[in-house]
Amino acid sequence: MMKRVLPAAATALMLAAFCPAGHAFMEGFIDQEDGHLDVSDWMVNRKGFLPVPIVITEPAVGYGGGLALMFVRNSIRESAEKAKETGHMTPPDVFGIGAAATENGTRAAFAGGMMSFDDDRWRWRGGIARTDVNLEFYGIGGPLGGGTRSIAYTLDGWMSSQQVLRRLGDSNNWLGVRWIFLDLNSKLDIDNPLARLQPDEQSKRNSGLGLTLEHDSRDNIFTPNKGWTGALDATFYDPDWGSDTRFQAYRGHVFAYWPVAKTAVLGTRLDGRAARGQVPFYQLPFVDLRGIPAGRYQDENTAVAEAELRWNVTPRWAAIGFLGVGWAWGRRTDFGESSSAVSKGVGFRYLIARQLGLWVGLDYAKGPEDDVWYIQVGNAWR
Repeated sequence: MMKRVLPAAATALMLAAFCPAGHAFMEGFIDQEDGHLDVSDWMVNRKGFLPVPIVITEPAVGYGGGLALMFVRNSIRESAEKAKETGHMTPPDVFGIGAAATENGTRAAFAGGMMSFDDDRWRWRGGIARTDVNLEFYGIGGPLGGGTRSIAYTLDGWMSSQQVLRRLGDSNNWLGVRWIFLDLNSKLDIDNPLARLQPDEQSKRNSGLGLTLEHDSRDNIFTPNKGWTGALDATFYDPDWGSDTRFQAYRGHVFAYWPVAKTAVLGTRLDGRAARGQVPFYQLPFVDLRGIPAGRYQDENTAVAEAELRWNVTPRWAAIGFLGVGWAWGRRTDFGESSSAVSKGVGFRYLIARQLGLWVGLDYAKGPEDDVWYIQVGNAWR
């Protein structure tokens, strides 16, 4: 990796030293306040078409990457100026297309965006993707048995998510409706007795209509220092609006942040998910923690509790420590009988955009079976 980074850095330094235009370009990425590398000016003032590299470190699909082309209709500075009139910080309208692939053969192409309307009383978020994802099925509510650790499967088809949100009065609360549509060919050996799946648990088409109630009082959407965000979601899949089977999916989560000292911020996360009815196996909740591959611990119910401490060692550099625990239960065990999956790790952050409060960095997480590296941009929780 270093062999790829060093020539690029050397080229940039030579360009700055010998080419006046290159020097002016580099100056745009130096903070005039402290002389450190900073992309605030580029992010705050830039609009139009922007290339965005994609880095994938999810252990369920392996390392990979891609490229997206993003169109920003109004800059963050323009949004901040408008906020003086409305009293609310409205995110820029953003649209993008892109593609990515990973080392295990997973591929995806996507398009989507987000927009605000009527002085940020309404918001839309949406996207559509064509995917060919290679994953592992570890069983529902426990190991597969027979010495088999997992069964490989593929999800090949289309995914779409569309959501409209309405601000409640002048508050930080939002009420929204969503439509999720999946048309996926799930290639898994259903005749394998270890899979223990019924035919309706491998349904191809899922169409769900849902409601969401959201709150967001964080001081920063990128790397918060105080405040909290949370949501209650319920999505109903039914043949009446295009689903092969009838089931329901629920989620409730809270991410809260406290400045416990002048240079330290404590973040806490509580996240619960559930599914009922004729649920396709790939739609069942799973324990979502750093260090644990997606889908590794899966059942009708999951719960996660996680804490993260960020210590700002200097104004630009911070150290991270995190600890999380998750449970999956429902199919064959009660909550009290389920075993916990613990994940812990450390990392570092660099304040790459001081004006926006955006930190980036690297996390090392150790789960029950895997050690994983993650590249983080902003907050790790989604």
